[in-house]
Amino acid sequence: MELPDRAAPGVEALAEVAAEAACALADAAGPAGWNFAAAEDAAEAIDTLAAALADIDPEAARLLAAIPAATKALLRHFGQEQEADAAVSATAARPSQLPKPRRRGLGPGWQGLTDASAKR
Repeated sequence: MELPDRAAPGVEALAEVAAEAACALADAAGPAGWNFAAAEDAAEAIDTLAAALADIDPEAARLLAAIPAATKALLRHFGQEQEADAAVSATAARPSQLPKPRRRGLGPGWQGLTDASAKR
């Protein structure tokens, strides 16, 4: 499947901000800079982005179906259990049955991400 040249309003800019934030996080943390809360937040971001991309079409959903199980296993590897979600096996479930990652607020004082490209 080929995607259209134009994205919905704001999507391309937000995707760029997300990619830049991911690079900044990777650079700042390094291998020894993580704690469980930071790893959990990063895994949640991965799940959210994978779910959004999986909504594009059934093949995208098929390709990304293993991501929720992988992030859950990663958090388990770090010695903590991720909050109990509905027990749905990513390998046995149809893409439309995969659980959506939970979303939560970022706390008081959060100002949101700014789009540096809008200031150009």
